[in-house]
Amino acid sequence: PAPITALQNALSAEHATIYGYGVVGARLPDDQQRTEARTAHAAHQARRDAWQRLLTSLGATPTPAAGGYQLPFPVTSPTDATRLAAHLESRLTTVYADLVAAVTTPHRLTAATALRECTLRAHHWGAPDTAFPGIPDPTP
Repeated sequence: PAPITALQNALSAEHATIYGYGVVGARLPDDQQRTEARTAHAAHQARRDAWQRLLTSLGATPTPAAGGYQLPFPVTSPTDATRLAAHLESRLTTVYADLVAAVTTPHRLTAATALRECTLRAHHWGAPDTAFPGIPDPTP
């Protein structure tokens, strides 16, 4: 069903984001930024765990994490690291917008909260703001 597929997509995206934050944290020289990356990493681990529990309670087998993930670009500097963090969070806003549309109450509130949190973290890391995070701007 669509809600299970959307939940599996959210779980898979969280797996990839957790991996990505490992790369982000390794490239940040500033203690404050590393702390912020660790905090985001922990938040994504908690969200991943929540999706795994929910999927299991719905009778689905949660998608396992891959052994590794392809990064969207090389990350060799602190600037690349912050750009990757913004990319990871922005990508999750799209996944969570889809999840909000696919699930019903009470899970919709959880999905909307995840969307909000990713949007705020994306903004923190320098991603451009969008009117409706996770929903592409219409083409002219």
